[in-house]
Amino acid sequence: MTLPRYRYGARFYDTVSGERLLYRHGRAAAIRLLALQPGARVLVVGCGTGLDLPLLTAAVGARGEVVGIDASAAMLAQARRKVVRAGWRNVRLVDGDAATLPGVHGTFDAVLFTYSLSVIHEWRRAWQAALGRLAPSGRVAVVDTDLPTGLATPLRPLARLALWAGKVDRNRKVWTTVLDGLTDTRYHRLARGHIHVAVGTSTGPAARQEAR
Repeated sequence: MTLPRYRYGARFYDTVSGERLLYRHGRAAAIRLLALQPGARVLVVGCGTGLDLPLLTAAVGARGEVVGIDASAAMLAQARRKVVRAGWRNVRLVDGDAATLPGVHGTFDAVLFTYSLSVIHEWRRAWQAALGRLAPSGRVAVVDTDLPTGLATPLRPLARLALWAGKVDRNRKVWTTVLDGLTDTRYHRLARGHIHVAVGTSTGPAARQEAR
């Protein structure tokens, strides 16, 4: 599958996205709050260039598995290069739509959306599809962005540019889907409210109806 907005920028995404300076903190916080155990199976929805993979493979160990799905073949190509370089044999990458999860099989101990749920077109369907893949008491993490507040308010023009470049729909407030629909929730605001991290436990079929 091809998403035109990533076709040419995928090669430079890791460099220009502000990952090292800012956004890695959100990923690290989410994966830490998931409290993954060795041998766990994790689904990354909207895995992009695979920036979550080093942290996830370290957390689940050689006996675990990480499955990533993304609708951009160009972004997945970058992720696959990371997999080959690192020699990860327990990572599987799928080119497909997050709303239907084609090629994704079995159940998972955790699902992770890092900076993806706010840009997925059919995000409510993607949320429900991911919850449907969770094992009993599985954990879900959502990391996403909004405009900063407080002392960082003067930086809002830069944040608006970043959100625009990433096609982020900040009005969705996607992390509230975790806070409103799951149990045992944890929530962190980072970078003066520019980054939101929410993690919770699935409560079964009721949770899967939450985003309708």
